[in-house]
Amino acid sequence: MKKFNGKITVILGVLVVLLMAAATWYSVVCNDWRLVAPMDLSTYEFTPRDLPMLLSTVLFVLYALYLAVLLLRFAVASKRQAAANNTTRKLNPKLGLLGFAGFFGFLGFWTYNVFYQVYPFIFFSFFGFFGFFYEGKMSSTLMDERFVENKLRAEVAAHRVTQSIILLILLVECRGAVRGNLEYTLIAVMIALSLTYALDLFLSEYLLYRYDRADQLDEGGEE
Repeated sequence: MKKFNGKITVILGVLVVLLMAAATWYSVVCNDWRLVAPMDLSTYEFTPRDLPMLLSTVLFVLYALYLAVLLLRFAVASKRQAAANNTTRKLNPKLGLLGFAGFFGFLGFWTYNVFYQVYPFIFFSFFGFFGFFYEGKMSSTLMDERFVENKLRAEVAAHRVTQSIILLILLVECRGAVRGNLEYTLIAVMIALSLTYALDLFLSEYLLYRYDRADQLDEGGEE
């Protein structure tokens, strides 16, 4: 498999966002806010001026699918290589830039108003990809007994933090609907859980890096 190029993927993501921004501007200025402001899709009739907004939306969906497939293939290949060498997978710390894909989650507010779709809120979980920065700094590290122990410590600590946050979310949300609207409550829970999952991914890699660095400094001091 070809080497995964995080920089190209980030550039493509930025281009998709810019195209959507340009299409939104065109719709607001030249197309009477069609497909931007909330509208009744049951009475929708296609006009050529809708093409920029429709095409940018299709590009966004295609990019999301491309990103998911690319990350899945990359993760599978890296784990196989790491298992064969008994080392951590080799990553470029710049892959942490993929965390900026989490900002796609804000598109959920637009898709909900226009299409009543909430799936883009899941993109908030992509903020967890910032953890690739710390994982990349530990590329090709020998997974000895000390490293495995630190990995378990980091995962347990991260899980405890996120489980506490999830419990707090449930306690707050179960007290009543957000602004008296169950749909808003669902959106709030979806956003909160996505961000919590992202925190779990990031925190486990960050803590592992900190534990590993601390052990290395202790070993250096003893020598």
